[in-house]
Amino acid sequence: MANIFHACDIRGVAGKDLTAENTREIGWAVGTKLTGKRVVVGGDVRLSTPEFQPVMVSALAEAGCEVFNIGTVSTPAFYFALQQLKAEGGVMVTASHNPAPYNGFKLVLGPQPITEEALAEIEALVDKKAFLFSKGSQTDHSILGDYIEKTAAKAKAPQKLFRVVIDAGNGATALTAAAVLKKIGYDVIELFCEPDGSFPNRPPNPALSENLAALSAKVKESGSGAGIAFDGDGDRVGIVDEQGNIVPNDQIMVLLARYYLDKQAGPIIYDAKCSMVVPEEIVKAGGRPVMARAGHTFSKMAFLREKALFAGEISGHFFFKELGYDDGLFAGIKVCELIARFGSLSAQVATIPNYLLTPDIRVPYYGSDKEEILAVMAEKLAAYSTNRIDGIRIEFTDGWGMMRSSVTEPMFTLRFEAKSKQRLREIEQLLLAAMPISLQQDVRRKILSCEGFLQAESK
Repeated sequence: MANIFHACDIRGVAGKDLTAENTREIGWAVGTKLTGKRVVVGGDVRLSTPEFQPVMVSALAEAGCEVFNIGTVSTPAFYFALQQLKAEGGVMVTASHNPAPYNGFKLVLGPQPITEEALAEIEALVDKKAFLFSKGSQTDHSILGDYIEKTAAKAKAPQKLFRVVIDAGNGATALTAAAVLKKIGYDVIELFCEPDGSFPNRPPNPALSENLAALSAKVKESGSGAGIAFDGDGDRVGIVDEQGNIVPNDQIMVLLARYYLDKQAGPIIYDAKCSMVVPEEIVKAGGRPVMARAGHTFSKMAFLREKALFAGEISGHFFFKELGYDDGLFAGIKVCELIARFGSLSAQVATIPNYLLTPDIRVPYYGSDKEEILAVMAEKLAAYSTNRIDGIRIEFTDGWGMMRSSVTEPMFTLRFEAKSKQRLREIEQLLLAAMPISLQQDVRRKILSCEGFLQAESK
């Protein structure tokens, strides 16, 4: 089962990689770690979740856990339930933003985010069939009403009519997003807000621009102030401004950082793939920028460790001090508050400096020596300011370049940013020269064919 165990969670194709049988064994393994403790189990709207969720509940109970089955929920509602029920662990049945055939498990084994080492322990228990059994219990417990009520209570009502389009993508936020925003006082237009785990209208990943085309059109057609899209389980968000333009998440980070730092100074977390405008603007606003390795778990660890006001990831995860966890819906609510307070989203975005930033440049690599390649590159680039928080990153006052190994796919991912086109090319060449010759041709071709990576040049 090694193929379903990843750095932060467990995922695979339902019915192929993930079955009722190995779900039960994973539940026994998690229960072995959490025996005697209170555990929450939730599940998203995927078509295979009704098969896997009750198996997980019963397996945890068989391993001695006090299990609360909270039914069909978003992942943020699952985190909310952990707090409300004072649970010490939990399992969310979801494949997050992955396509419809997938499913999986997000695990909580204590107050800190799951680690690669802890997931390896669960995998080892499954492989060795080293399970402990004792008498537990299982109880059904509805949480969505409380989640809706208390999430809305943390928001400010708009002072005048504000229309917003909600694109649930037929995912788990279809159960909560419109209800929360209406309770706060927004005029809500619903798009794809019927739960359907086949995701018939768009794939459940709001980080891809093509998946937000319908939302952009609906925002312009309805004259709305913003559009908010969610992934399959509701912990990622994508934002569209009043003109139907997709707003990159690092720009959302800047606006939210300004919002929080206007009230108090403190640390703000951002991930290693963000534009350098994020730490620059955090400093300007009186905050302390802290870089985290890309990935939900790593951002959450930094968020908790630093007791940060706010944390953001370019993938669309946003963590909030007033919640203690990440919630795509709450991020959307905060963006609406920004618009209600400071004016149109496009005008606010226009105040953010815009540099030349490439999107992810992804290069397949099927060897087992990816980390060794990055270590050798770091040695070759030792004369420059390097950062090893996530792969290899070279940093300058006017730009940066990075290359990292994907934790879920046989891929290298590269990204570059600079304040001029010439400087961008120079940084690209430095990283190219340091990598193995066998990779250089593929990377060079990807860089040249990377459409739109100089989009900032036109602004």
